[in-house]
Amino acid sequence: MNSILTIIEKLKLNVWNVEDVPESFSSDVYKLTLAGGENVFVKIPFNKDKLFREFQMLETLKGVLPVPKVLDIWYGDESTTGALLLAAIQGMPCTGVMDEKLSYQIGMYLAMLHEFKTPGYGYHEADGFKLLDQNDWRLYIKRNFENWKEPCQEILDPNLYERCILHFDEAFSALPDPDGPCIVHMDFRPGNILVNGNEVAGIIDFESARGGSSEIDFTKVNRYIWEVHPGTKLPFIEGYRSIRPMLALESVLPFYDIYDAFSAIVWCKNRGIEKNQTFLRENMMTLRKSVGY
Repeated sequence: MNSILTIIEKLKLNVWNVEDVPESFSSDVYKLTLAGGENVFVKIPFNKDKLFREFQMLETLKGVLPVPKVLDIWYGDESTTGALLLAAIQGMPCTGVMDEKLSYQIGMYLAMLHEFKTPGYGYHEADGFKLLDQNDWRLYIKRNFENWKEPCQEILDPNLYERCILHFDEAFSALPDPDGPCIVHMDFRPGNILVNGNEVAGIIDFESARGGSSEIDFTKVNRYIWEVHPGTKLPFIEGYRSIRPMLALESVLPFYDIYDAFSAIVWCKNRGIEKNQTFLRENMMTLRKSVGY
């Protein structure tokens, strides 16, 4: 609570009420009710890279996609990473029933996001856009996975680990050419899609967004939308195709299931296995399902 009080002071806000926002895993998010009755949100990212990344993405996308408006930014000090002051969007996370119309809209908005080209494969930092090594998305993906092997080996059953490594190599070799560089969200799931009824009201949480290949954004769409809500896949794809062509999903989904789950297991290890047991078990189940173990 100390950090939010500091930020309220730095941003010179007249606040009537402060409310913690649950289910915000990487950053701290607070809903503030100002003295005049207006609701706003303060987001305190996990590190400064995420602060600059989200700020640049929201500024790039404003007026084109329904993203939060940045009202102010504080660049932090020695003890706090900084914060974004964001206007509230009238909507709720899309965690309930999803019909075909809503699925079509979500597919359309993801395609609109992917239509934004970036200077290369890379991400925003404080001093500008940093390209990946050799501007190579496949090299970046491969190196990430190599870095995740050791921490995952410490946690996973040895037989499951070995099957994942074999499956990764097979699926990686089957990937099509990267589709990009374009803006990719990196966490495109129902919790980050706000809706009013069956209309998309907003898309939030761009702290991990970057210039990448569109293929990576379909992993959580498949896991949390298509597999949970039968009948949504076709209208989603139709909505996406109304803006841009759809890539060969059958080539990319098997690979990114393992890639994303490995990433999540390392995240749980770094942020604390005990307090992230549910998320850890979910991703272990994903790995078992992916390799038939």
